[in-house]
Amino acid sequence: MTPERKVKTIVVDTLKKMGCYYCTPMTGGFGNSGVPDILVCYKGKFIGIECKAGNGKLTALQADNLNRIRSNLGITLVINESNAGVVKGLIEHSTGESK
Repeated sequence: MTPERKVKTIVVDTLKKMGCYYCTPMTGGFGNSGVPDILVCYKGKFIGIECKAGNGKLTALQADNLNRIRSNLGITLVINESNAGVVKGLIEHSTGESK
């Protein structure tokens, strides 16, 4: 399993436990390039999650997509090995659930 796949697995496992709606869009052929790895709806909030391994950086297209989500009042997260374990807290904080 690749390091990025490990991050995605941790995130998806967390989303399942939280009861989130999520999907992992595929960009081949008919999809849009640069779409976040995981799209989430949680308690009425739209969240785009980009998963990276190590010091992986966003491509310009990924950054543009995340900016477009934020400009439409969505929430974006970039998750890697260093913050994958706290993704539940990040989502709760970003959606205003944690006080």
